[in-house]
Amino acid sequence: MPQYTPPLRDMQFVLHELLDATGTLKALPKHAEVDADTINAVLEEAGKFASQVLFPLNQAGDREGCVLDKTTHEVKAPTGFKEAYAQYVEGGWPSLSCDPAFGGQGLPVTLNQCVYEMLNSANQAWTMYPGLSHGAYEALHAHGSPELQQRYLPKLTSGEWTGTMCLTEPHCGTDLGLLRSKAEPQQDGSYKISGSKIFISAGEHDLAANIVHLVLARLPDAPAGSKGISLFVVPKFIPNADGSLGERNPVYCTGLEHKMGIHGNATAQITLEGARGWMVGQPHKGLAAMFVMMNAARLGVGNQSLGLTEVAYQNAVAYAKDRVQMRALSGPKRPELAADPIIVHPDVRKMLLTARAYAEGGRAMGAYTSLQLDIELASEDEAERQAAADEVALLTPIIKAFITDNAWIATSHCMQVFGGHGYIAEWGMEQLVRDSRINMIYEGTNTIQSLDLLGRKVLADGGKKLKAFGKKVAAFVEEEGVNEDMQEFINPLADLGDKVTKLTTEIGMKAMRNPDEVGAAAVDYLRVTGHLVFAYFWARMAKAALAKKDSGDPFYTAKLHTARFYFTKLLPETAGLIRSCRSGLEPLMAMDEALF
Repeated sequence: MPQYTPPLRDMQFVLHELLDATGTLKALPKHAEVDADTINAVLEEAGKFASQVLFPLNQAGDREGCVLDKTTHEVKAPTGFKEAYAQYVEGGWPSLSCDPAFGGQGLPVTLNQCVYEMLNSANQAWTMYPGLSHGAYEALHAHGSPELQQRYLPKLTSGEWTGTMCLTEPHCGTDLGLLRSKAEPQQDGSYKISGSKIFISAGEHDLAANIVHLVLARLPDAPAGSKGISLFVVPKFIPNADGSLGERNPVYCTGLEHKMGIHGNATAQITLEGARGWMVGQPHKGLAAMFVMMNAARLGVGNQSLGLTEVAYQNAVAYAKDRVQMRALSGPKRPELAADPIIVHPDVRKMLLTARAYAEGGRAMGAYTSLQLDIELASEDEAERQAAADEVALLTPIIKAFITDNAWIATSHCMQVFGGHGYIAEWGMEQLVRDSRINMIYEGTNTIQSLDLLGRKVLADGGKKLKAFGKKVAAFVEEEGVNEDMQEFINPLADLGDKVTKLTTEIGMKAMRNPDEVGAAAVDYLRVTGHLVFAYFWARMAKAALAKKDSGDPFYTAKLHTARFYFTKLLPETAGLIRSCRSGLEPLMAMDEALF
């Protein structure tokens, strides 16, 4: 049966040995008191909650799903979800990285993200309920008026209320400039919001007393397109002045999507029938305000896939060590058994190591990016804040797209390790594959992320953000270039860095003649850049492991083996991707559409 063990040892390695997270955090006055013992203690307790409370609900929640009562518009989450959420709130977990001014604990985003990785491994569908709430908290914290913040942030911080983001409509997905929901101003300063929204994760449920919807809509005088969108907070129940719940707002769940995966999360169709809402931020500037939540969600989706990759790997390894089938080609390895465990077979090991390399590489990249986000939010040095913000902007689409693509590969590989049993629900592997597939689509498809990376984050500023990251890579290459033990990692990293620089210039020149060249190259380009980032962190992890290779700790031996596997078996993918990028637009657009 499925199992999950929180990867505390690797988290501690990444935070303390690879990144020296506490050293960085202590330099920020906001986090000066944070130490390794605090981080480890929080992670240990979060791991217990994830593995002991959430994980046992994952398969049952997938089978049961959510149930909508169409007469009341109320949704019941799977059995045990509500009780688990109450335990989560009682433990103070929603407030972990929230502002103390609103009842939060003020701990680093980096720690919060590590906690969420474990929650996602244990039960992605459940974790989306508090995950979206935290995104709503961040949007209101950044753009809400003081009155709105006082009304909603304490309840979102405590977890008493949950939040959603209501963007998509039936006729438009990513192209929000087409949305039609209307907001009519009222004399009391509120607005009447009318329209239909779809694909609203956690849009209706029975876990919390109130649901705070952040809704995009248009004012009567709004210009067309994305420059005419405003953001509104629309609660399920309108709060009274004392914080108690007042009248029911006419914002209703009218249907639940029947999805391929994440059955335990209510993906709702939402209808607003003149629901009362209050503006967040400035008129017609709603998309910019919502991007706070959207960017948080993109990092969160990458974290979801990291969690799924880890749990899939753990279960596939356990199965491969136990399942006996055939003999090794070089002769029996376990002659006392009727056959050898399948972990002796090279291709089984390749599948397992692929998942492991993508999990550990994703963990390093995710923690590093979260640490940069902590610097952006808390540094007192403006230049340092801006540099961190630029790096987060560059890495966000890579985290969202590269890690979710990798999870689809990894969970599929891990299901394959199980053979026919992988397709049987009781083993839990097919659910991980189904759940992982959605992560490549929502919060902006991975193609959208690729266009964002290449078009907005790289070419739009003349490569400034990419060059800044490249300088870190180059400095590491220069520092370790004379270290003979590091050559197997440094040489391919340096080579790929040079190739990315040349490829970026080449695509930029083509795009000046025809912008469609960006669309032709973007997806392959993001994957190449993702490998550059992973190679940088895998080389750094190899350096840390080499320093401890004589310690006798098998953890470092395994880390080195995984690093070598990444560089020799996964990184070479970039050669084909670069060639595909360079083939340009013509092979894609030459055929007349009538011939399709």
